[in-house]
Order: sequence, then structure tokens, then C-alpha cells
Amino acid sequence: MSESQDFFIGATKRDELPIVINLFKEVMSFQGQNGYKVWQEIDEGAIEKEIADSKQYKICEGDQILCLFSIQLSDPFIWGEDEAESAIYLHRIVVHPKFKGRRLFSKVLSWAREFALKNQLNYIRMDTWADNHQLISYYKSFGFGQVRTTKTSDSPELPVQNRNLEIVLLQQKVENV
Repeated sequence: MSESQDFFIGATKRDELPIVINLFKEVMSFQGQNGYKVWQEIDEGAIEKEIADSKQYKICEGDQILCLFSIQLSDPFIWGEDEAESAIYLHRIVVHPKFKGRRLFSKVLSWAREFALKNQLNYIRMDTWADNHQLISYYKSFGFGQVRTTKTSDSPELPVQNRNLEIVLLQQKVENV
């Protein structure tokens, strides 16, 4: 678990699954009501597997979950030929609507950078919808560069919400600072 001021980042626990699913639904509802692009459904089985595999993390303040994110160390179904390079892949970053505007993504990014350095990974990578220009600009403001636009497959290896999407691939080189 990583601590910073009153925040801590740690792996999501199995008994938190109902809270996690509820947070995803809350975020999807909030985004939809506010005109943002939103997942039409969430693959609860994939979320449960991420938690069981210790690949989903939370940012908490006290007992309150502010943000969730998932990681992968391999992502061939989205990154294809570029996947061969060592990287940490960030996925499904959701911020509780009550805590938007607190720049929680900077905490996710700091954690990912620390993880990448510790594990000798060269890149931090992520993807988002190709037509979500506001979010792409936001990620670029944190130093991410756009690699390319691609379309995801209909592979059952991908969570339901990640299939058949036009996406932009983004990455940031990990360097010791």
C-alpha cells in the first residue's frame, strides 16, 4: 500500500466488490447525465477477476474509495504489435463523482510511475475513446503522447465494455526523475 498525506493506494479487496460495482454504476450514470461518453455496460465478471488477481487498485481517504483503476502488464488485444515493449497498462480509471476535480489521476500516474520504475518497465500506457477529445487532451496534459487510433476486436478475451470500439492509444515514457 502506498501512502501520501491522507490518501492511500492499495489493492481492492474481494469483500469490496459490491462497493466497486456500485461505484462503476454511479460513475456511468453521472457521466451519462452530464453528456460524457459512457460505457453501456460493465463486465462484472472481469471486475471480479481483476480484484481476485490483485490488478485493481483504489485510492482512499479514510474508509472512502475516491478512485479505482486497473492495471495489466500485457495488453495484446488492444496494443497489438506495440505490446511487446515492457509497460504498465492503466484501465478503467473511475473517480467517484463527489471527488471529481481533485486531480486524482495525478496520484494514479505517480503510483504507476513508481510501479514501472520498480519493475523496470519502459512505458505507462492507456487508451480511451477516439472521439473523446476532452479526455485525450486531459491525458496529454500529464505528458502522454498519442501513439495511434485503432479499433478493438470482438474478442471474448476483452471485457464486454471494451469490444468493437474506436480508441486512441496513449503512452508516456518512464524516466527516473
